[in-house]
Amino acid sequence: MFLKFPDVIRKIQSSKLETLNPCFALFRYCHFETKVGFDSLNPTPVLAQKTAQNNVAVFWDLDNKPPKTFAPYEAAFKLKLAASSFGVVRYMVAYANSHAFSYVPQVVREQRREKKLLNQLENRGVIKPAEPYFCRVCGRRFCTNDKLVNHFKQIHEREHKKRLNQIDSARGKKRVNLVAKYSMKMEKYKNAAKDILTPKVGYGLADELKRAGFWVNTVSNKPQAADVALRDHMVDVMDKRRAECLVLVSDDSDFVDVLNEAKLRCVKTVVVGDINDGALKRVADAAFCWREILMGKAKKEAVSVVGKWKDRDVLKRLEWTYNPDAEKQYDLNSESDDQSENEFIDGIIDGGDAGSIQKEDIGAWWDLDSDSDVSTSQLSE
Repeated sequence: MFLKFPDVIRKIQSSKLETLNPCFALFRYCHFETKVGFDSLNPTPVLAQKTAQNNVAVFWDLDNKPPKTFAPYEAAFKLKLAASSFGVVRYMVAYANSHAFSYVPQVVREQRREKKLLNQLENRGVIKPAEPYFCRVCGRRFCTNDKLVNHFKQIHEREHKKRLNQIDSARGKKRVNLVAKYSMKMEKYKNAAKDILTPKVGYGLADELKRAGFWVNTVSNKPQAADVALRDHMVDVMDKRRAECLVLVSDDSDFVDVLNEAKLRCVKTVVVGDINDGALKRVADAAFCWREILMGKAKKEAVSVVGKWKDRDVLKRLEWTYNPDAEKQYDLNSESDDQSENEFIDGIIDGGDAGSIQKEDIGAWWDLDSDSDVSTSQLSE
């Protein structure tokens, strides 16, 4: 009966609050949720945290593996896309000597020879182009390609050189203002010159790789100079822990030691080359050929490769390894604990408790005390 009074009092108080403040009744039946990332009752964030991705470094040995059968920019761009499947691409480096940049592949030579023959036929009037040639800088049109090239060299190339000289001669704030003023024009000129003018040295390999985001470094013409510089750069990246995955574009077996060192440091390695059963591909964690890079097959397979790497890392964490030093130390600690426990028990038995045990253990255990013995013991006390 008396247990029902607290419930009645609570109902009366709540009805009074609802009459005094009608918003209180609305608050009881409404649930307001904050748009903050953390809830007051649940400290976990509403937005799921992004999984940490590995940092990827791409190293290209141009002396051993230059892009011969395909355009340099396309090859570099496809390589970057494939490497981005393994993580965030932080570094893209290419090493070569001066001979690699002056070399012209056979495919490019044939294209230049055909273009030269076509220009000769157009100048003689044998062939007429379907559409006039268009200057991408000023917008003028020409009936032959040679006239377009002459126009580009006489006008736009001279203007570009004047801009560069002005920027080189200026200093401080004036130089900054000139760069900002001519940046759009210079970029427009570079894009047009790439298709109109023929490079004086090589076929524009360095410029195309730089346009794709690579840092191109030219080393001396000594033998193995590019390999030594590339190897030192890879070791430096591993020493400073700047990347968790290394992508090497080469078929040179001299990099086997570097890949083994990366494995010892738990750094993933990916090799891109054309030799199917090369020494590098046998050591690396994953391997692809240039055809798979250009077709996009490597980018699709990289997803499964990364999944296998994660599963392997989980198994390594769960794997038990025998450590003799740790086991020996554990045995010594257990022996010392047992010895101290035995000493503690012996001390208890040899101490004051032993005297009480001896006093109580006067007679045999089956002899029961009679009433007269109990009374006499009480009187003596």
